Amino acid sequence: MRRARLGKATLPLALPAVLLLGIAFLVPLALVLSISVTEPAPGLDNYALLFEQRAVRTVFGTTFRIAAIVTLVATLCAYVIAFAMVQVGSRLQAAILAAVLVPLWSSVLIRAFAWVTLLRGNGLVNTALEDLGLIDLPLAMMRNDLGVVIGMVHVMIPLATLPIFAVMRGIDARLVPAARSLGASERRALLAVFLPLSLPGLAAAAVLVFVNSLGFFITPAVLGGGKTVMVAEYIEVQISTTLRWGLATMMATVLLAAVACLFALGSRLPAFRQQFRL
Repeated sequence: MRRARLGKATLPLALPAVLLLGIAFLVPLALVLSISVTEPAPGLDNYALLFEQRAVRTVFGTTFRIAAIVTLVATLCAYVIAFAMVQVGSRLQAAILAAVLVPLWSSVLIRAFAWVTLLRGNGLVNTALEDLGLIDLPLAMMRNDLGVVIGMVHVMIPLATLPIFAVMRGIDARLVPAARSLGASERRALLAVFLPLSLPGLAAAAVLVFVNSLGFFITPAVLGGGKTVMVAEYIEVQISTTLRWGLATMMATVLLAAVACLFALGSRLPAFRQQFRL
């Protein structure tokens, strides 16, 4: 009864926010959907290109493949970093957290060009490997999937680390020693006790990284060099160069639908529901 009264009282206060959300989000979304079925002619011809045009399928395949690889690598690295942070003292923990957050203070474009300096044929990485005698010829670490993955993982690690660390910090530190006192080995205690309790943070990190990776534009454009093209870059070309607005909005709509399906499937997982309070 009290909740019902509270809901009625707060409804007028929430109305401006609902109207703002409708104007700023729902109206542009409806416009994108309408363009995808009206340009260049009314119908579903743009959506038929998903099955008829190989270039469109290739771009989507590349996008989802790279997003999956980046999610796997970034979440594994973030898990190790977060685990190290909960094991050390407060001063060292603050230092590690600062090192994780520092990249967030610089532009994604600046970080992408920094990786160009490191990964190009005469860059610091290839030069160091040649000086050490490990390689004879420069390695191809740009204008391919490898360079794009490296650049995107660098951007995504802070985003993945924070939710994992937040969950790990809330785990009772006495649980693993208690498991070991009952006869479990250190590895067994970590796998059977600590890992399951940290799964909500891992699930949240994986979803955040994957969803953000699907929409990456600057890093693939700079490090991919036109050879590794993801959906966002392809949409930009269709809008600004070829003026195929129908195709561009169709691809944006399909990408949005894929993200919605991902959240719908993820909401069935207990770890996902626990982290996002679903």
